[in-house]
Amino acid sequence: MTIMDERPQLLGLAYRLLGSLADAEDVVQEAFARWYAMTPGQRESIESPGAWLSTVTSRICLDMLGSARARRERYVGEWIPEPLPRDVLGGTGEDPADRVTLDESVSMAFLVVLESMTPAERVAFVLHDVFRYPFADVAAIVGRTPAACRQLASSARRRLDTTRTPAPPARRAGIVRDFKAAWEAQDIGALVGLLDPDVTTVADGGGLVSAELHPVHGAERVAAGFVAVRRKTLDLRIVERTVNGQPGLVMLDGDVAVTVLAFDITDDRITHVWAIRNPEKLRPWTTG
Repeated sequence: MTIMDERPQLLGLAYRLLGSLADAEDVVQEAFARWYAMTPGQRESIESPGAWLSTVTSRICLDMLGSARARRERYVGEWIPEPLPRDVLGGTGEDPADRVTLDESVSMAFLVVLESMTPAERVAFVLHDVFRYPFADVAAIVGRTPAACRQLASSARRRLDTTRTPAPPARRAGIVRDFKAAWEAQDIGALVGLLDPDVTTVADGGGLVSAELHPVHGAERVAAGFVAVRRKTLDLRIVERTVNGQPGLVMLDGDVAVTVLAFDITDDRITHVWAIRNPEKLRPWTTG
């Protein structure tokens, strides 16, 4: 095993901490740059290079999260985490139980909750609850006591909705497929039937393309909005894709992705739709 074999694990960690694949790649590159900036003797003295790189990556992310908050306050419209194509992060665990946990931790619904946390809460929660770091190690990264980090993770955990009942994977895929068919048919009634009455749609154009600046609530309004969009985009293809480990849709202009849709589905109804249109966040989705 070489030091570069640590890259998928580091990228997965940085993406969950930052919600941006582009920023995660920059952070991992910086962590490796710091590794190679050391002398051979310094590198040989490090007992676990993987742990060292994870610590450095986490600390860089913690620093970035503070400045990211300020940037997002100036963002035009709503900021949504960067959507992730299938298998970009690579494998990060052999145990199937770990695989499920890690897959769920990159879902758009999960990342949106992470956005509501303070930087310290987010780092403590992701390191401990997702990657299973002991609080002593988390404390060394965050710069607080283990007891304080335990409190941070607990506070972060309370932000999660543990009462919801996610639909099984096959059912989620079927609902998204039905949504695609109803959207293409411009069938408002069928769309309303798939949506929770209190469904919310959030769009992210970043000020670079047209997008609703504020969330849209309610099944009828959301359905009507999607039908209006389809009437203007009949020349674009809508295809099923895995988005952040969940069934989603991508709207293509030729080979170029112009919109990626991520869904949250509870009790057989779509409760949230996230429409990412900012072209800077869609570069990994272009198929050509």
